Amino acid sequence: MHTRSVEKLDKGGLLMFSIIKECPKTLSLPLDMEKITHPYIRKSVFSGVLDRNIRKLEGRLGVILSIRGDSLLIDGEPKKVEFAKFYFEKMSELEERGYSLKEEDFHIALDLLENGCPQPLEKYFPSQALSLSRKSVNPKSLNQQEYIQAIRNFDLVFGIGPAGTGKTYLAMAMALTFLQEKTVNRIILTRPAVEAGEKLGYLPGDMYQKINPYLRPLYDALFDLTQTDQANRLIERGIIEIAPLAFMRGRTLNDSFIILDEAQNTTREQMKMLLTRSGFGSKVVVTADITQIDLPQPKKSGVLAAIRILAEIPEIAFVYFNEKDVVRHPLVQRIIKAYDKADRKAAKEP
Repeated sequence: MHTRSVEKLDKGGLLMFSIIKECPKTLSLPLDMEKITHPYIRKSVFSGVLDRNIRKLEGRLGVILSIRGDSLLIDGEPKKVEFAKFYFEKMSELEERGYSLKEEDFHIALDLLENGCPQPLEKYFPSQALSLSRKSVNPKSLNQQEYIQAIRNFDLVFGIGPAGTGKTYLAMAMALTFLQEKTVNRIILTRPAVEAGEKLGYLPGDMYQKINPYLRPLYDALFDLTQTDQANRLIERGIIEIAPLAFMRGRTLNDSFIILDEAQNTTREQMKMLLTRSGFGSKVVVTADITQIDLPQPKKSGVLAAIRILAEIPEIAFVYFNEKDVVRHPLVQRIIKAYDKADRKAAKEP
């Protein structure tokens, strides 16, 4: 004989939990379980494509979730079941207050609860979509939501974190949103042309053809968010400029949205140069992955110096991402965690 925890919905739509004693071979539900529709149980955003969202929530909550009709069942260790119960009660409250929950909202809310947020969840919702010509973009984690809010509220924002966490993509989406709203007149996209183990001089073509591969990720984000012909027109008219960092020297950029990508590969002098290009009405977003510094002397990275020197200035925002924010293949999260673990182990060794 063992026990399992079951959640059901009463006639008022409230979440209810009970502990049910079961024999090993008898795992049937109690005959009197009610199957009452609750606003989000049947919605595809709750379960996700092929139950993808349920599987993600299972992994994060450490419980087994299953939907039987209109009822949600939770199975697992008592403490984890209790937390899951609390979590779904909070999501129920948000839905009842009129919030239209999206798949990513379930994970942002869970981030907040895991971090022990001091304010009610409704203060953080809804996560506003960025509506662009080709698609709408929503933050998919708490850090991504804070990143977007920081870009709205601060003129200089640093986004620091591993690959795949949306640092560049969301910065591009915000730049296009500001341009669309006519808050800025142009977008400047730049990154240092640093060889990641390869020699730039051996690449074929003239200087522009040599540096183009280094700027390709910026083009990829741009063309993914806007129609190709629209993006090309904006580039041809100089409203969107994509250039190596060295081309920024000596300029003053007014009413511009400036994105410095791959900033971990800047020197201290380059970082200072870029940050002092900002003119009136401009915003600067700096993205960096400090675990992938390709400089000959990684400790002299310009972004590491900037974090140390500028951290105390209240008008500058620093947003840090982690493996939970990765929006690429699920395996990428595990790869990042494995490398982080190996790096921490190596740092402890004499």
